[in-house]
Amino acid sequence: MLFTCLFFVFFSGNSIFSIPIFLFLFSLSFLIRYKEITDLTIPNINKPGSRFVKETFDYILAVISFIVLLPILIIVVFLILITMGWPFLYSQHRIGQNGKSFRLYKFRTMNKAKSDISVSASELERISRLGHFLRKTKIDELPELLNIIRGDMSFVGTRPDVPGYADKLKGDDRIILDLKPGLTGPASLKYVNEEELLSKVENPIKYNDEVIFPDKVRINKAYMKDWSFWLDIKIIIYTILRKSLKDEFLE
Repeated sequence: MLFTCLFFVFFSGNSIFSIPIFLFLFSLSFLIRYKEITDLTIPNINKPGSRFVKETFDYILAVISFIVLLPILIIVVFLILITMGWPFLYSQHRIGQNGKSFRLYKFRTMNKAKSDISVSASELERISRLGHFLRKTKIDELPELLNIIRGDMSFVGTRPDVPGYADKLKGDDRIILDLKPGLTGPASLKYVNEEELLSKVENPIKYNDEVIFPDKVRINKAYMKDWSFWLDIKIIIYTILRKSLKDEFLE
């Protein structure tokens, strides 16, 4: 497998992608070769081998993705600057693994440099036309690749909540804090149109607290129990395809 990886890299030219491609292929071959040791196919993300596999995959894929998507990131920065001005990013405190706070990065989507985390439908009125596009396509979340590289987040997991929501977790529900928050996840796929859903209810905050949030907790607990490397791959692919898991996963 190592020879195959080297062969691919050497014959792919001297592009800037050669090194990360080699690292990705070599690491993936390592994970597949030793899956019987790391329990790749055995559910339960709390196993040491499972965490090693997940974190190694996260780092390598995040670095490669950032390099490949860099031209798009630069274009988005330029468009934000000419349509909304400075700043092009906003950072915000979110709750991460073990309840620790970290700074989450996103592209700015509002005309005013103001937090856009509220579930209130009135917030939608302040989103720019470009911001609507960035949110709809999830491009606004691409800076979170930096959070993954830094080790704050994972590709797949629970979405990072604002301070206060973690306090709502009681008893066994707090187990989801053992996970690094994710760029995507099974709960995110089920509620892929969450903003649109909230805009149609009379009291978005109440609906989120009483319906959506508890359901997300249930889904994320089931994800932790049934985790496998291949499930993460499936969720990432479904995220790219904008396909929901609601009809075939955790129901």
